[in-house]
Amino acid sequence: MRLNLVAVPVLLALVLTACNKKQKVQTIGEGSSPTNVGSAASSSSSPRGTAAPTTTPTGPARVAVDQTAQVIVYGYHRFVNQVRRPDTEITPQMFEQQMQELKNRGITVIGMQDFLAWKRGEKNIPPRCAIITFDDGWKSQYDVAWSIMKKFGYPFTLFIYTEGVRGGHFGGGEAITWEQLAEMRDAGIDIQAHSETHQDLRKPYDKVAKKRLSPPEYEQWLQNEVGRCKETLEQRLGIKVNCFAVPYGFYNQHVKDVATHAGYEAMFTVYGQPITYRSPMDSLGRYLIEGNKPKVFVDAISMIAGSGSGGAPVAEVGSSNIASKPADGETIRNALPLITANISAFGAIDPGSVTMRVSGLGVVPASFDPKTNTVSYQVTKKLRDKCSVILEAKSGGKKVEAHWTFGIEEAGAPPPAASASASASATPKK
Repeated sequence: MRLNLVAVPVLLALVLTACNKKQKVQTIGEGSSPTNVGSAASSSSSPRGTAAPTTTPTGPARVAVDQTAQVIVYGYHRFVNQVRRPDTEITPQMFEQQMQELKNRGITVIGMQDFLAWKRGEKNIPPRCAIITFDDGWKSQYDVAWSIMKKFGYPFTLFIYTEGVRGGHFGGGEAITWEQLAEMRDAGIDIQAHSETHQDLRKPYDKVAKKRLSPPEYEQWLQNEVGRCKETLEQRLGIKVNCFAVPYGFYNQHVKDVATHAGYEAMFTVYGQPITYRSPMDSLGRYLIEGNKPKVFVDAISMIAGSGSGGAPVAEVGSSNIASKPADGETIRNALPLITANISAFGAIDPGSVTMRVSGLGVVPASFDPKTNTVSYQVTKKLRDKCSVILEAKSGGKKVEAHWTFGIEEAGAPPPAASASASASATPKK
């Protein structure tokens, strides 16, 4: 009997100890970290209506990013052993040599989402980077290019136009399939949008319906080309699409506005230029690589070859602030234009530091009028297709830059809608 009376208090003590431990364990699991057990236990004893002290969730941490880093973006199409259409084709051998060249030159190939995180100020990137993109959705991107990219361990992005996938209006035997896209998605490949039917988005003409569009019809068609293709990719592949590559590089402010409204974070053109931390997100230039123009690849590297971490900061002035002529994104019919820009937005300019670079020409003998802050250069060698201009100067001892691009369509050439349609039927009909 005496033994039973002694056992009762012992059992009660064990039960109370177990309950206390259970209470502590539950409190840690309800949101407190193990390092704050004391405060967690304290909060658990407070009335249920009193909120326990918690850390307020915040957005992605902002890091000290290198704002002097530069990025070049390359665009490829089809990979073939025998090049017949050099504007969109390249041999696997040449492509592999170019990927090796990036490695040899110390250029880091980064993924698209890492690039966007850097632009948002959320993540750092190396001082000299490249992004590799493949357009349209050719089967050879799956069969050929992917294995080469695996060899180097390089990430890349596919810009897909949805009616060019196998089974679509333009998706023939050389087109990639939805199953192949899903396999690449599962392997971590970034997949983004390139419109529905790959047309000149500025022109009110539907090459599928083969009709000129009225203003209301054009607006609906443009919404489909820019927005519905995003929805299709997201629904078919279960992904988030936040980048849009403009077909042929043809765009205007209205196309930009529609893309922004559709939810794209970045918009890419084909007017190659180095991308900086402050480059506008609605006109990011890519260097399209053609089988018979290997110099374009090398020239792009040379544009960022001198940059390095810790270099002098470069302030970039948006193209909309320099009143450039031809304007950014404009298509002109004169292959020998007078290029001008007012760089008052640069600040107090050192006249001897003003430099103009023109793609395909390099540094040109531009003139600078300090009274009007106007830089001008009369082109003497015919420009082709598209042209990028970089203006540099020193202001207050710091380097300031402005970049812009424009297209050239010589007089007598077919109208853009016709040429785009012809090119599209020859290229995306896979």
